[in-house]
Amino acid sequence: MSTSSLNPVGRWEILSWEQAFDDGRRELPMGDQLNGFILYTAGGHMACMIARAERPNFETGGQWNASDSEKARAYTSMLAYGGRYEVQGDVIIHRVDISQFPNWVGGEQKRRFQVNADGTLTLSARLEEGTPQARSARLVWRRADI
Repeated sequence: MSTSSLNPVGRWEILSWEQAFDDGRRELPMGDQLNGFILYTAGGHMACMIARAERPNFETGGQWNASDSEKARAYTSMLAYGGRYEVQGDVIIHRVDISQFPNWVGGEQKRRFQVNADGTLTLSARLEEGTPQARSARLVWRRADI
Protein backbone atom coordinates (compact mmCIF):
# COMPACT_ATOMS: atom_id res chain seq x y z
CA MET A 1 0.00 0.00 0.00
CA SER A 2 1.37 3.44 -0.80
CA THR A 3 1.92 6.11 1.79
CA SER A 4 -0.26 8.53 -0.15
CA SER A 5 -3.30 6.37 0.71
CA LEU A 6 -2.61 6.50 4.44
CA ASN A 7 -5.37 7.99 6.52
CA PRO A 8 -3.80 8.27 9.96
CA VAL A 9 -7.06 9.33 11.64
CA GLY A 10 -7.94 6.90 14.38
CA ARG A 11 -6.28 4.96 17.14
CA TRP A 12 -3.26 2.73 16.49
CA GLU A 13 -1.99 0.24 19.10
CA ILE A 14 1.76 -0.27 19.54
CA LEU A 15 3.15 -3.65 18.52
CA SER A 16 6.90 -3.04 18.75
CA TRP A 17 9.57 -0.38 19.24
CA GLU A 18 13.16 -1.07 18.29
CA GLN A 19 16.24 1.12 18.09
CA ALA A 20 19.18 -0.04 15.95
CA PHE A 21 22.36 1.89 16.78
CA ASP A 22 25.03 2.54 14.19
CA ASP A 23 27.56 0.73 16.40
CA GLY A 24 25.55 -2.50 16.17
CA ARG A 25 23.61 -2.29 19.44
CA ARG A 26 19.91 -3.12 19.33
CA GLU A 27 17.58 -1.88 22.07
CA LEU A 28 13.92 -2.28 22.90
CA PRO A 29 13.32 0.93 24.92
CA MET A 30 10.19 -0.42 26.62
CA GLY A 31 11.07 -4.11 26.40
CA ASP A 32 9.50 -6.73 24.18
CA GLN A 33 6.12 -6.47 25.93
CA LEU A 34 4.67 -2.98 25.72
CA ASN A 35 1.34 -1.18 25.80
CA GLY A 36 0.26 2.02 24.20
CA PHE A 37 -1.32 3.88 21.38
CA ILE A 38 -1.04 6.81 19.06
CA LEU A 39 -4.22 8.73 18.27
CA TYR A 40 -4.72 11.02 15.29
CA THR A 41 -7.91 13.14 15.03
CA ALA A 42 -9.52 14.54 11.89
CA GLY A 43 -8.91 17.99 13.36
CA GLY A 44 -5.12 17.60 13.25
CA HIS A 45 -4.46 16.67 16.88
CA MET A 46 -2.41 13.71 18.12
CA ALA A 47 -1.51 11.96 21.35
CA CYS A 48 1.03 9.21 21.95
CA MET A 49 1.49 7.03 25.03
CA ILE A 50 3.79 4.02 25.21
CA ALA A 51 4.67 2.04 28.35
CA ARG A 52 6.37 -1.14 29.40
CA ALA A 53 3.88 -3.87 30.18
CA GLU A 54 3.81 -4.90 33.84
CA ARG A 55 4.96 -1.57 35.32
CA PRO A 56 5.38 -2.03 39.07
CA ASN A 57 3.24 -0.03 41.47
CA PHE A 58 4.85 2.46 43.83
CA GLU A 59 5.53 0.86 47.21
CA THR A 60 6.75 3.89 49.18
CA GLY A 61 3.89 6.30 48.46
CA GLY A 62 1.81 7.73 45.66
CA GLN A 63 2.68 9.67 42.54
CA TRP A 64 3.81 12.72 44.53
CA ASN A 65 5.55 11.19 47.53
CA ALA A 66 7.00 7.89 46.28
CA SER A 67 10.76 7.48 46.57
CA ASP A 68 12.91 9.21 43.97
CA SER A 69 14.05 5.84 42.63
CA GLU A 70 10.46 4.67 42.14
CA LYS A 71 9.54 7.92 40.40
CA ALA A 72 12.62 7.59 38.16
CA ARG A 73 11.61 4.02 37.28
CA ALA A 74 8.10 5.24 36.39
CA TYR A 75 9.58 8.05 34.25
CA THR A 76 11.80 5.66 32.30
CA SER A 77 9.05 3.09 31.75
CA MET A 78 6.67 5.35 29.83
CA LEU A 79 6.70 7.90 27.03
CA ALA A 80 3.85 10.39 26.61
CA TYR A 81 3.35 13.46 24.46
CA GLY A 82 0.69 15.21 22.42
CA GLY A 83 0.01 18.12 20.16
CA ARG A 84 -0.81 18.70 16.54
CA TYR A 85 0.26 16.81 13.43
CA GLU A 86 0.67 17.35 9.72
CA VAL A 87 1.35 14.90 6.89
CA GLN A 88 3.92 15.93 4.26
CA GLY A 89 4.48 13.21 1.68
CA ASP A 90 5.70 10.14 3.56
CA VAL A 91 6.45 12.10 6.76
CA ILE A 92 4.18 12.75 9.73
CA ILE A 93 5.28 15.78 11.72
CA HIS A 94 4.21 15.82 15.37
CA ARG A 95 4.28 19.37 16.75
CA VAL A 96 4.64 18.84 20.48
CA ASP A 97 2.46 20.92 22.83
CA ILE A 98 2.87 18.76 25.94
CA SER A 99 5.32 16.02 26.88
CA GLN A 100 6.75 14.17 29.84
CA PHE A 101 10.09 15.35 28.40
CA PRO A 102 10.16 19.15 28.93
CA ASN A 103 12.69 19.73 26.15
CA TRP A 104 10.29 18.27 23.54
CA VAL A 105 7.64 21.00 24.15
CA GLY A 106 7.57 23.43 21.23
CA GLY A 107 9.56 21.05 19.03
CA GLU A 108 8.76 18.64 16.25
CA GLN A 109 9.04 14.89 16.04
CA LYS A 110 9.32 13.87 12.38
CA ARG A 111 8.57 10.27 11.45
CA ARG A 112 8.57 8.54 8.09
CA PHE A 113 5.51 6.37 7.71
CA GLN A 114 4.72 3.28 5.73
CA VAL A 115 1.60 1.17 5.60
CA ASN A 116 2.67 -2.45 5.27
CA ALA A 117 0.93 -5.20 3.30
CA ASP A 118 -0.52 -6.58 6.57
CA GLY A 119 -2.16 -3.22 7.36
CA THR A 120 0.29 -2.26 10.08
CA LEU A 121 1.77 1.22 10.24
CA THR A 122 5.52 1.72 10.62
CA LEU A 123 6.87 5.03 11.93
CA SER A 124 10.63 5.41 11.68
CA ALA A 125 13.22 8.09 12.32
CA ARG A 126 16.95 8.72 12.48
CA LEU A 127 17.93 10.01 15.91
CA GLU A 128 21.01 11.80 17.26
CA GLU A 129 22.78 11.69 13.89
CA GLY A 130 26.50 12.38 14.13
CA THR A 131 26.82 11.28 17.77
CA PRO A 132 27.83 7.98 19.43
CA GLN A 133 24.09 7.48 20.07
CA ALA A 134 23.12 7.71 16.35
CA ARG A 135 20.40 5.20 15.59
CA SER A 136 17.33 4.28 13.59
CA ALA A 137 14.10 3.95 15.54
CA ARG A 138 11.23 1.85 14.24
CA LEU A 139 7.77 1.64 15.79
CA VAL A 140 5.10 -0.68 14.41
CA TRP A 141 1.39 -0.11 15.08
CA ARG A 142 -1.91 -1.80 14.18
CA ARG A 143 -5.17 0.07 13.68
CA ALA A 144 -7.48 -0.37 16.66
CA ASP A 145 -11.25 -0.19 16.70
CA ILE A 146 -12.44 2.95 18.44
